[in-house]
Amino acid sequence: MPPAEGHWDELRDTSGALREPWRQFFERLGEDGIARLEDHRASVAQQIRDNDISYNVYADNGEPRPWALDLLPFLISEDEWAQIKRGVMQRAHLLNAIVADIYGPQTLLQRGQLPPALVFGHPGYLRSVKDYVPPGGQYLQVVAVDLARMPDGDWTVMAHHTEAPSGLGYALENRLIVSTLFADPFREMRVSRLAPTYSQLIATLMQAAQSTLRHDRADTKSLPHTALLTPGPFSETYFEHVFLARYLGVTLVEGKDLTVRDDMLYLKTLGGLERVHVVLRRLDDAFCDPVELCADSTIGVPGLLQVMRAGNVIVSNVPGSGFVESPALHGFLPGIAEVLLGEDFLLPSVPTW
Repeated sequence: MPPAEGHWDELRDTSGALREPWRQFFERLGEDGIARLEDHRASVAQQIRDNDISYNVYADNGEPRPWALDLLPFLISEDEWAQIKRGVMQRAHLLNAIVADIYGPQTLLQRGQLPPALVFGHPGYLRSVKDYVPPGGQYLQVVAVDLARMPDGDWTVMAHHTEAPSGLGYALENRLIVSTLFADPFREMRVSRLAPTYSQLIATLMQAAQSTLRHDRADTKSLPHTALLTPGPFSETYFEHVFLARYLGVTLVEGKDLTVRDDMLYLKTLGGLERVHVVLRRLDDAFCDPVELCADSTIGVPGLLQVMRAGNVIVSNVPGSGFVESPALHGFLPGIAEVLLGEDFLLPSVPTW
């Protein structure tokens, strides 16, 4: 079925011919592979059931909803991906710089680059994080960007996610399933692998956590201990939390599994308390610490922000980064990029008033 008028056709160009990535894909798939597509569709559904891949929706009364996965991969040419990569990296650096400025010198507010109401009126701004500087000044390790095609085929950014971005686990599970079904085309087209991304994430967190080891005893293990903090089984993305923790080789914990002693964070184990140096969180900001944030939170860790300020734990992303998710920020980003980065914007935002 052709797309509606005014929509970009991912599959075919204006002459009706297959676009280059798709032409290569179907050539390598061959007639036999194309004939088996319906069988592959059933195989995808079966793997989703077998792996219990779900996205839980509260409206479903707690019943897990099977993950929706298209059979065919979304193909992007190497040149186009390079453009997206540069634009997304620029935005990640810019968002980190904005968060660092707002919780630091606040020059953007003083110069009128951002309206104060846009920052202080947003629930994602946390006054208790003011003047906190993480190791290396890196507030954001994971940034998610929602992209969409314009009618002319150009990419535009619809939204940013910085508070506790989801998707890393689902993206990996999607790739594992689809690449198995289309092994030959993936290999012959030299599709970029996802594994280095996850290795880089862990390496970045480990490097940042070196400063937290100074209080450890000499006879303890020297590698930082990383925990993935989840709200628990009732979270809509709990499958991803479990899958990601297993894949990254980190400890999956809930708030009740952790405790604070002498400005340090510990995991409760049968053998006693075990130091935690890095928290990869999947809790929303307000629920992270009932002492300083939402007082009725039962899924956070009392005293977590104080451990951060003491320099004894790395929390990723830093609580308080959610204010840059505001759609109202889009209209100010080009000017901020020029001030903070000295660069023109590479990826435009959706028109915003």
